[in-house]
Amino acid sequence: MNRNNFLPHVALALILILVAAFAGQLRKWQSQWKSRMRIIPAEEKRREPVNSIESAPYERHGLSAPEVLVKFKQGVSEDRVQQITQDLHDQVDDEIEAVPGLDAIDDLDDEAAEQVANEYRKLPEVEYAEAVFEIEADDFLPSPVTPSDPQFSAQWALFNDGSRGGTKGADISATYAWSVTTGSDKVVVAVLDSGVDYTHSDLASNIWIRPNNIAPYEDRELGTIQDFHGYNAVENSADPMDDNGHGTHCAGIIGAEGGNDIGIAGVNWKVQIMPLKFMNAGGYGTTKAAIEAINYVIDRKKAGVNVRVISASWGSTQKSRALEDVIRKAGEAGILFVAASGNASTNNDRTPHYPSSYNLPNVISVAALDRNDQLATFSNYGVKSVAIAAPGVDILSTWLGDEYEEKSGTSMATPVISGVAALIIAHEPNISVDQLRAKLLASVDPLESLKGKVVTGGRINAAKAVK
Repeated sequence: MNRNNFLPHVALALILILVAAFAGQLRKWQSQWKSRMRIIPAEEKRREPVNSIESAPYERHGLSAPEVLVKFKQGVSEDRVQQITQDLHDQVDDEIEAVPGLDAIDDLDDEAAEQVANEYRKLPEVEYAEAVFEIEADDFLPSPVTPSDPQFSAQWALFNDGSRGGTKGADISATYAWSVTTGSDKVVVAVLDSGVDYTHSDLASNIWIRPNNIAPYEDRELGTIQDFHGYNAVENSADPMDDNGHGTHCAGIIGAEGGNDIGIAGVNWKVQIMPLKFMNAGGYGTTKAAIEAINYVIDRKKAGVNVRVISASWGSTQKSRALEDVIRKAGEAGILFVAASGNASTNNDRTPHYPSSYNLPNVISVAALDRNDQLATFSNYGVKSVAIAAPGVDILSTWLGDEYEEKSGTSMATPVISGVAALIIAHEPNISVDQLRAKLLASVDPLESLKGKVVTGGRINAAKAVK
């Protein structure tokens, strides 16, 4: 065969091959279309879903989701159900086996769901028909509440908008929690620290004042102390005025008055802060002074003061059994003890830090995070001994002389947890100390950065805590 005769034959062969391939594909498409619409014999499952278990959502195939749920009356045959749906140009998407006669039905004309349901309700074979409707998750967040305090925009721990190199949303969701509660002046939080400047304009209205029906503090050795605002264990006196600033800063994080058009907002807009001074102007205290201050709190609780939380932003690598014993007694009196994990960048599982490392049911140890949800470079950690994390870098709060300053440390993260604990109590006044601790630990946003670092693996979420 010469070349001139050969080429036409090759071309003809290629054309025949292409025609055959197209015809085969056409038959395949027809087969798939018919299988989609086929009716399954009664001995099998009555109807095959349009989408198999392995298939993607409806929209991937250009099909709509079922619009109605129809319950056919007992005794209506399979053939009759099929006839009804075909007559209405519908198809049964799924049979709900648990309820005989209940089918999810897709309207192929894409009419309004309620209109389709009405068509079925008119039929004598139908017991009921209802439109499919959407259901929202229970953790749907309500509208956020923002305080009028002029420096609130700088409080990234409460609302992180991503400014100053931060990550938007890396915060404790305080604005959503405030739609449920902004705190209560019936809840007392003791700040065990260098005292508190109880004259600060953003704190004064939230400072605890001993009620008239509570007798002054009586101590067998110290005598009567007229504890108008709290207790000074450094001087064994009634004046817990702060001369260092640390305690005032922690107090503002817990409960600077919110919505007063002054300065900042605390985690609680309303709360009673009980100042306890056991550290001096230099920021140092003794175990004896700390124990005496906790002993005072327990006495006030037994006397009828609703003190529920002690916030302790301090610590040491030395262990005191006496301090452990009095913290245990505080727990037995129904008082949660929130403690800083420490600022040495060490693992508390290996090198304990006290009081945060006391294995007591009322103790919560707190690590610090930066504005990008990363563990602060200085923060101690421990997957067995440090419970939870909270913002603790560049935290703006109240300071001496009616001022405000930014500070960093697990000292700042601790009162965030104390403040959220007070919000929970405001929302659930009768919650026990065990329930309170459990709720705090369950109310976290898991973070990849905290895996293997803290027990919960997460940062506190105030909105979840008051849910």
